Amino acid sequence: MYNSKISGLGYFVPDNVVTNSDLSKVMDTNDEWIQERTGIKERRHVVKGEDTTSTMGVKAAKIAIERAGIDKDDIDFIVFATLSPDYYFPGPGVQVQRDLGIKTIGAIDIRNQCSGFVYAISLADQYIKSGMYKNVLVIGSELHSGGLDMTSRGRGVSVIFGDGAGAVVLTREEDNSKGILSTHLHSEGAHAEELSLIAPGMGKRWVLDILKDNDPNDESYFPYMNGQFVFKNAVVRFSEVIMEGLKANNLEVTDIDMLIPHQANLRISQFIQRKFRLKDDQVYNNIMKYGNTTAASIPIALTEAWEQGKIKEGDLVVLAAFGSGFTWGSAIIRW
Repeated sequence: MYNSKISGLGYFVPDNVVTNSDLSKVMDTNDEWIQERTGIKERRHVVKGEDTTSTMGVKAAKIAIERAGIDKDDIDFIVFATLSPDYYFPGPGVQVQRDLGIKTIGAIDIRNQCSGFVYAISLADQYIKSGMYKNVLVIGSELHSGGLDMTSRGRGVSVIFGDGAGAVVLTREEDNSKGILSTHLHSEGAHAEELSLIAPGMGKRWVLDILKDNDPNDESYFPYMNGQFVFKNAVVRFSEVIMEGLKANNLEVTDIDMLIPHQANLRISQFIQRKFRLKDDQVYNNIMKYGNTTAASIPIALTEAWEQGKIKEGDLVVLAAFGSGFTWGSAIIRW
């Protein structure tokens, strides 16, 4: 059986920087309040009309493909993770195929929110391990800013999220001791509504109902998060799924060279770091400057860590994520 390795990485974030002070001008909040609870100092927001979820994904993908040293037509399949697609349907995977000018390969979209990139990596890894594909383009991209409640009512959620995209190329690897050693995925739908966006949808609130009511106070348009409940579950599930991955490969916490957690909240990352007794140079965080970019957060952070020389050949790299669903997962990688 084949293995898969990350052969190319890339990311893109908008130029438009939105600081905590900027947010304090449109809602009742301040820099100290936001940093104390999330660790975030600033985030990037798309300027309307300049970029979309798919175009950001394309920009990140171009960098990853170039760094992989392959031609775009060497890509066999596309996996695109996002909760903020350009359209209700079709998903952005086919837009990437079109905009990159790639031949008529398959494209699939992953809707697992914060865990989306780990789920996408796991899927792509299985395609390669089975021998079905050789080069799979995996993208995580989010445009949150266009759907946030930028008033005091929504401050508990809206201060957290930013826009951006990250991408990797997974390539067939003959050496089974390198690349993605294993992935581990979980869900607990009992808590689906604790972190959710209800509308538009075809369940309790049909699109036609929303249009008919035309209610400016309808909060079902905006994301809801039970912050404390999510935090308590996240720290438990992060720890469990990281240990699950290590044990599956007969590894210990002391073997970790770099842990890249989904950038949900700096306090969650710091909690996990303390619990596992990892040093600062063993955990990479960038939520301070980008906020939570959901499915894009891990590939952005992974690319930055690699660009800064913090990940080297032979290193054990652990990716972990937890989010809406609830869903969570980990990937254990030998670089």
